[in-house]
Amino acid sequence: MTSSAEIQDKPRLRVGLVQLRSGRDIAANVELASALIREAAQEGARYVQTPETTHLMEMDRAVLFETLKDEAEDPGLAAFRALAGELGIHLHIGSLAVRVSEKRAANRAFLISPEGEITARYDKIHMFDVDLPNGESYRESTAYRPGEQAVLADVDDIKLGLSICYDLRFPALYRALAENGAQVLTVPSAFTRPTGEAHWHVLLRSRAIETGTYVLAAAQGGRHENGRETYGHSLVVDPWGRVIAEGGTDPGVILAELDMAEVEAARSRVPALRHGRRFEMAEAASSHLHAVGVSR
Repeated sequence: MTSSAEIQDKPRLRVGLVQLRSGRDIAANVELASALIREAAQEGARYVQTPETTHLMEMDRAVLFETLKDEAEDPGLAAFRALAGELGIHLHIGSLAVRVSEKRAANRAFLISPEGEITARYDKIHMFDVDLPNGESYRESTAYRPGEQAVLADVDDIKLGLSICYDLRFPALYRALAENGAQVLTVPSAFTRPTGEAHWHVLLRSRAIETGTYVLAAAQGGRHENGRETYGHSLVVDPWGRVIAEGGTDPGVILAELDMAEVEAARSRVPALRHGRRFEMAEAASSHLHAVGVSR
């Protein structure tokens, strides 16, 4: 049982979420993102997060692969590493598209230290392949190779669980991250406007409530150069499921203070992470039950 004194003696973290409206010009995207990252750092943010596809929003596969670079040659990543070192912050680039083979890219997040070193990488696990009622169609798997590993990372003695956008719809990932120590879950995103209007707030608040963690979600917002429209509304959700900071649809910076005592308090009030049990799935067939699997 955690004592009240132990709960009070927990680290705090000032965070900044950068909301963008990325287009097809990498240099212009990096310039705007860098200006907003500087703004967040000037406002005292020790950790700054940008959205999914920070430096390139491109849906044409041919154009995408004409533009992509390997991680080691990516000019945006180099610029962001230098910026993190200059500002002395933990910079979480929500994702960049980086070439990993002749025909595949990775949708990859980078956590960069205050010294400019890459301390964690995460490749988006779940691919967004969908036809929406409004006629929009997405086939992420045609260009991107899905990741296979969940990733935890440290920021000033606070444990972060990394994810990207569509991962949000798969709660088992977040429970696993929380069960393995995550106090903050990160969901940099580029949610479409229709799905964002219907599900964005509900899903982010649910992940926070289920795991007793903070959830940080920097987002793309508005109508992009390629015609895509994203929802925006970058969010910070506390471990009790309350929205404590929110953006609109335009580029900008959202700031919040995180107190890890709130994580301990929420998990103490509803200790669901400790109460999970394995169970069998059964099908009713005539007069008997047939076990068909094990879940969690």
